Amino acid sequence: MTVEGYFIGVDNGTQGTKTIIIDGENGSVVGRSTEKYGLIEGLPPGHKEQHPSVWISALHKTVEEALKASRINPREVRAIGVSAQQHGLVPLDEEGRVIRPAKLWNDTSTIYECRYLTRKLGGKRAVINLIGNPILPGYTAPKILWLKRKEPENYRKLDTFLLPHDYINFYLTGRKIMEYGDASGTALMDVKTRRWSREVVDAIDPSLWEKLPPIQSSDRPVGLIRRELAEKFGFRDDVLVSAGGGDNMMGAIGTGNTREGIVTASFGTSGTIYAYSKTPVIDPKGEIAAFCDSTNAWLPLLCTMNVTVATEYVRELFNLSYDELTDAVEKTPAGSEGLILLPYFEGERTPNIPEGTGVLYGLNSRTFNPSHIARAAMEGVTLGMNYGLDRMRELGIKPKEIRLTGGGSKNRAWRQIAADIFNAEVVCLRIDEGAAYGAALQAMWTYLNYVGEGISIQKITDIFVKVDEDTYAYPEQRNVEVYRELQKIQNRVSKCLRGAFRDHRAFLTRYVR
Repeated sequence: MTVEGYFIGVDNGTQGTKTIIIDGENGSVVGRSTEKYGLIEGLPPGHKEQHPSVWISALHKTVEEALKASRINPREVRAIGVSAQQHGLVPLDEEGRVIRPAKLWNDTSTIYECRYLTRKLGGKRAVINLIGNPILPGYTAPKILWLKRKEPENYRKLDTFLLPHDYINFYLTGRKIMEYGDASGTALMDVKTRRWSREVVDAIDPSLWEKLPPIQSSDRPVGLIRRELAEKFGFRDDVLVSAGGGDNMMGAIGTGNTREGIVTASFGTSGTIYAYSKTPVIDPKGEIAAFCDSTNAWLPLLCTMNVTVATEYVRELFNLSYDELTDAVEKTPAGSEGLILLPYFEGERTPNIPEGTGVLYGLNSRTFNPSHIARAAMEGVTLGMNYGLDRMRELGIKPKEIRLTGGGSKNRAWRQIAADIFNAEVVCLRIDEGAAYGAALQAMWTYLNYVGEGISIQKITDIFVKVDEDTYAYPEQRNVEVYRELQKIQNRVSKCLRGAFRDHRAFLTRYVR
């Protein structure tokens, strides 16, 4: 299969925006650009915010730079797909203007709103029966209630709200709309029916019902790019903007995770593991998110909030280069001789411990050194992800191959740790552009269907997504046994400390400014 023309994938993340351009004939990346940015500084603990204007500025810069790097004729661009960080609340007034900065996925300031909504709806089990997921601090629904409670003057201005990728789509097309995948992470949508939940909406505010954007299937375009933007970038005025999706949904497409048996593990700022499913996978315990994907199927997913955050803290603390970090890890035995890191630096989502903090357990004269702490950091975050993977297996997910993506996957020591802890073969991708590549492939899929050349997303990913054979890592049985026992200890330590975490949060609130 060959497709004439080029497709753009934009990935809006917490730390920056990446834009790539792929050739429709062979799927190769012909141009790329990245723009870095940070969070709004000086906010109270637990508050994580960005202004959407930062995203729009980065969108312009990266698209222009990627076009320049590619040396293609911009009039040969056929479609654009947008991926972005999930769950963020972008509140808009009736003129479509942003009312206040977006509260992000890793904002944990909504703990009390989550508890209030859960109680009002009949408890955790009732909520899961209602929408397929519990209501967690990262999700969008409690952020809306937070806005109503904490900033009533801003809430009165609210005409509608969008998620980050939907806001960028709105900027590109002028249309306010959502698609199944990202909308399923709001805790406002019943993932089984793919419709807004009247009960959850009413629990926040019955008038919110009139402010909900419509939801459409993920294979339909949002619309055509606005004329003024087409002229700015040099595009034709019939460039499509696909539905796009959350970064995990786009990462699934970009790693070829569009068939059962393939599982993706993303080692980025946060950690995610997700799988394709033809039917909803509902976890009665609420530990695995029952999301929809952005191909009109489902995406059972676990998310941990602290992955490369942990290794970067360690690397900076001991002034290690990336190579020195790898050497330190590899010279330390598997299991770090009993040193365990609970990497809850920004709270945690799986398991759900929003009050959590980082803990080093097992420090002694043997383990109190940079090498052991470095390895414990890699192992600790991977054991945290494996806690969720074990639960996915209990729910019937059977990984035949785990495909790694994200910055952490580039480290050879980390790949071996992942293979040993997951007890599965792991491999990286030839094109490791993750969500940006998935966004470009979804744009291609949407374009082909739009012009009448019906094709499945599976066929597209089978053709264009290829693994890097040189990166395979296989589990070593002795290490598997070590980590199986270490997992039990980490789980127990985490559970025992949860009351202390709550007391510690109360202490910080009272005494630390």
